[in-house]
Amino acid sequence: MDHFDDNFNNSLKINPNSSLPLLRKPTWIRAKIPSGEAVGQLKTILRRHKLHTVCEEAACPNLGECFSEGVATFMIMGKVCTRRCPFCEVAHGRPSPLDPKEPGQLADLIVAMGLNYVVITSVNRDDMRDGGATHFVECVQAIRSRSQNIQIELLIPDFRGRLEGALVSFQSAVPEVLNHNLETVPRLYAKVRPGANYQHSLTVLQRFKEHYPQVITKSGLMVGLGETLSEVGQVMQDLRAHHCQMLTIGQYLQPSRDHLPVERYVTPEEFEELAKWGRELGFTRVASGPLVRSSYHAEQQIHGHF
Repeated sequence: MDHFDDNFNNSLKINPNSSLPLLRKPTWIRAKIPSGEAVGQLKTILRRHKLHTVCEEAACPNLGECFSEGVATFMIMGKVCTRRCPFCEVAHGRPSPLDPKEPGQLADLIVAMGLNYVVITSVNRDDMRDGGATHFVECVQAIRSRSQNIQIELLIPDFRGRLEGALVSFQSAVPEVLNHNLETVPRLYAKVRPGANYQHSLTVLQRFKEHYPQVITKSGLMVGLGETLSEVGQVMQDLRAHHCQMLTIGQYLQPSRDHLPVERYVTPEEFEELAKWGRELGFTRVASGPLVRSSYHAEQQIHGHF
C-alpha cells in the first residue's frame, strides 16, 4: 500500500485538510436542465403507474439527460427512507406499507417502454422483517414473467441484520448485476452513512458473489466529502478483495444547505487517474467522472461502451 499511497499523493497533489463549504461549482460541473417533451412524458407515465425514480427523489444531476433518452432508475418500496443520511435528498421518516401491485405495475411499464436493461433500487426499509428483500424478488419475477430478454441490475440496501435471509430470498430471482454502494471511505462513515457499517457493506458484496458467482458485482463511491484519494485507493483495494468487479466514482454535490457541504471539487484529471488505478487493480469496468452516478449509463457500463 505504500507505493499506492505515494503515487496517489504525488501525482494528484491532495490536500487532506481542505474544508471549504459552499464552494462555487467549477466549469466542469454542468448538468442538463430537465426539460422537454420526453422528460414531461416520462414523468407523467411514472405518476400514472404510481412509480418513483431515484433520479427525481435524490435530485440526480443527470435527470435531464436520462429522462430525455427514456431512461430511469426505478425506486421501489415508496419514497420515504427509514434512515437519515446527511448526503441524501431522499425523504426520511415513517414509510407507508408496501403496495402489492407495485411489482406488476413496474414490470408492465418496463415492457411498455421497450427497455432492454433496467436498474431497480429502493429506500432503506428497516421497518420490515426482511428489509424488503422479498419485494425486490417479486419485482424481478414480475419482469421475467413478461420478458426473459430484459437484463436487470439491482442497487440494494445493506439489509442490516437480515443479510443471510436476503441471500436465500434471491435464489428464485437472480439479477444480472448486483450493486451495493459503499459511498465513502471508512473514516467518514459515522458522518456520511450513520446507521451503516463499512465492513458489513463489503460483506454484502462478497457474500452475494459467493452465493451467486454468475452475478456481476458492482459498487459506487462519492468523492469531495473530505476523503483523501489515497483513502479512496484503499477502498478500491478492499472492494477487489471482496470480489467486486465494477466501480463508479462521482463527485458529491450538496442537494441543499441542510446537507453535508462539498469539501472539494475533484478535477477531471483526478477522476481519470482514479479510473486508471481501478483498471490496474482489476475492475472489469470503471466509470469515473464528475457527474458519474452508480446507475449512470448502466447498460453502456455493463457492455463496455461507457
